[in-house]
Amino acid sequence: MDTDLQSIQEARRLVDAAYSAWSQFEEFSEGQVETIVKAVSDAGVSHAEKLARMAVEETGFGNVPDKTAKNLFASDAVYRAIRPLRTVGIVREDPERQVIDVASPVGVIAAIVPSTNPTSTTIYKALISLKGRNGLVFSPHPSAVKSISETVRLIAEAAESHGAPPGLVSCMEMPTLEGTRELMGHRKIALILATGGPGLVRAAYSAGKPAFGVGAGNVPAYIERTAAVPKAVSDILTGKCFDNGTLCSSEQSVICDEVVRDQVLAELRLQGAHICSEDEQTRLEAVIQTPRGTLNTGIVGRHASRIAEMAGIQVEQGTRALVGFAEGVGPGHPLSMEKLSPVLAFYTVDGWEEGCRKCIEILNYGGLGHTLALHSQDQMVVRQFALKKPAFRICVNTPAALGAVGYTTNLFPSMTLGCGAAGGNITSDNISPLHLINLKRVAYGVRDYDAPASATSSRAGATLPPGPGPQTRSMRTTRTDPDSYDNRREIAEIVDGWLGRRAPAASLASDTPTRHPSQPATKPSVETIRPPLTSYAEIEPFRETSEEVSGDPVSFVCEDDVRAALKSQTRIYVDGRTIITPSARDLGEREGVFIAAH
Repeated sequence: MDTDLQSIQEARRLVDAAYSAWSQFEEFSEGQVETIVKAVSDAGVSHAEKLARMAVEETGFGNVPDKTAKNLFASDAVYRAIRPLRTVGIVREDPERQVIDVASPVGVIAAIVPSTNPTSTTIYKALISLKGRNGLVFSPHPSAVKSISETVRLIAEAAESHGAPPGLVSCMEMPTLEGTRELMGHRKIALILATGGPGLVRAAYSAGKPAFGVGAGNVPAYIERTAAVPKAVSDILTGKCFDNGTLCSSEQSVICDEVVRDQVLAELRLQGAHICSEDEQTRLEAVIQTPRGTLNTGIVGRHASRIAEMAGIQVEQGTRALVGFAEGVGPGHPLSMEKLSPVLAFYTVDGWEEGCRKCIEILNYGGLGHTLALHSQDQMVVRQFALKKPAFRICVNTPAALGAVGYTTNLFPSMTLGCGAAGGNITSDNISPLHLINLKRVAYGVRDYDAPASATSSRAGATLPPGPGPQTRSMRTTRTDPDSYDNRREIAEIVDGWLGRRAPAASLASDTPTRHPSQPATKPSVETIRPPLTSYAEIEPFRETSEEVSGDPVSFVCEDDVRAALKSQTRIYVDGRTIITPSARDLGEREGVFIAAH
């Protein structure tokens, strides 16, 4: 069998097994879930260095000490953050509003893992998914299959030894593009948790499933004139050099106020950065960018000395980062792009307003919605940056790389950072277990509804009593004005007219008669196929039929209407003017419930 076919079959097999295991796991108690999550955390801590070493040897990205720190962060810091979260059963009760929130797992999750942070991302995704009582199947980056597979093996072993159903957590051993697409689009996959490049994230969002993705992190770091320069430079180099710049939240550019420029450059040299000459910068830019204008992946996650060697630049032993002076932002300025390596662009500006504009320009070039670092003691400047910057994590006086993931800040510890609508993501949050559960809401009635007075019982001069005052809990009113009902009819006419204008042109041109607003809505018209059944287990899919049928089309169909038709084994008549909700259409078309009215 060809590799792509084997990969597709593997994805199907793993999802089926995970779904079967999850069907048991969703019934686990909070105590049982906590035991499993703790076991996975302990396994990650115990094997942090081993997995870090495997990742570096396999991918060539980063370094063992920093990757070990990331594994410990994903195993321990994430666990301590999620431990107090309530994700099983009744999670909140509001006696005053009389609403109860009940946690419900989403199901089986497709977890896509990158090569830059392979083992730490795997541990993190396993913990937050299991905390929400979800199963998951990992699709590893092809260049990190070995280290990710071993991480998943250790996680599954720890989980199953503490009561998790076998198959709840698994990993594809033959990841291909076709296999990953099959995984993401599988009917038993409930949600996609995608960390990787923009192409992968777009594929996840196009798979027809709910998906949490990430965006590029072209992070600017602005040093404002009131900053404590030695600490600001230390923070920037710490973030830029951590694991050789492989975190998407690592600093990519330094924007410096003119008045502190010389001090910042001196401090960069003092703390181990090499400031490139004009000739060296030209050679560095040639190594950063390919002839096609894309990032040269050969520099990703490499030591500064190795990148300097590739560019033919002589640097001192122990050099931590390479710094080049950038004149602009965009494809013609390689230093301005996201580099995922210990290489920094350097810009000089005159005041925070110009610095603000330069940061926005850099974020617009591949970093929208992600992260920005600000080094300043002026709270007015901090607030202005918070108001004006298109970044959802603004890290103040701390390394951006570590502050954004919650290592040096009180942001939620996370290896998946949403970039919001600006970055093409569904959320701007650091992803947590709360994103991987649904909430059922039990709501008690707290006020009565009084039907409007009959339109035929008129009484001249009557007026509608005033509504309840601000201190009145009940919303009950007594309507005695016959015109009050006419007003409702008038509103109905307006709504019906608006809906009519929204109908497709082909539907508007049909000969189907329209319903006057004063007439009652058409009840669902159905063709009985067999007597009602006593349980859903007895339902069989509808069979195709070519017989001529007739009936009055319904005006509106929701998912509950389709489920009711399935339960009673009936069909629903529709025509071009029938309004069908998306969920109803998906279910009805799949089960063959709809039938065209003649």
